[in-house]
Amino acid sequence: MNEKSLNNLKKFSSDYQPKKNGRPKGSLNRSTIAKKWLEVLSQEELEDGEVKWLSNEEAMTLSLIKKARNGDVNAYKALMDSAYGTAKDTVDINSTEKRSIDFNQLINGIKFK
Repeated sequence: MNEKSLNNLKKFSSDYQPKKNGRPKGSLNRSTIAKKWLEVLSQEELEDGEVKWLSNEEAMTLSLIKKARNGDVNAYKALMDSAYGTAKDTVDINSTEKRSIDFNQLINGIKFK
């Protein structure tokens, strides 16, 4: 920091109180607002020509299904992750080899590189 920056610093005191930042009390969280708008109903025409009242969430899910049916891999992945959860990566450290590995020595070697 240079000299000019240090001179601009002020200590907190009863006279100097910076503005309190953050969300005001009673304001809504972004996820709460998103959930509210996803629940809003609108009339949508389905593929068979029938008109139904659907929530925005249902309409978006149907359009995602339509995209997945047309070959959109990202839409398919989003649907599968939503329905079944994301796949977890696992590593199997069990082995049938006759080697014995000292994991403590291995970890210590990694730490000091």
